[in-house]
Amino acid sequence: MSEHRFADDVDEGDPDALDVRHVQPYEAVKTYRCPGCDHEIPPGLGHEVVVPLAHPEDRRHWHSSCWHRASQRPPRASSRRPARRR
Repeated sequence: MSEHRFADDVDEGDPDALDVRHVQPYEAVKTYRCPGCDHEIPPGLGHEVVVPLAHPEDRRHWHSSCWHRASQRPPRASSRRPARRR
């Protein structure tokens, strides 16, 4: 996920652009499920809201530590197997 680019860094036409916003504890009034660890984010816990600019309906709420860890990960390798050498 380290390939993500943030809204301040790119134009809105970039399909990979993300808007990442920190939610302060006093603003967190609902329970969400973090896609990074599949645990709940309870009300009153500060966290990150990650919104793909191309698909804002796909926004997700992440624990701050889960988002930091996921955004530091190297990009996933292709699922295709390399060609065999003869």
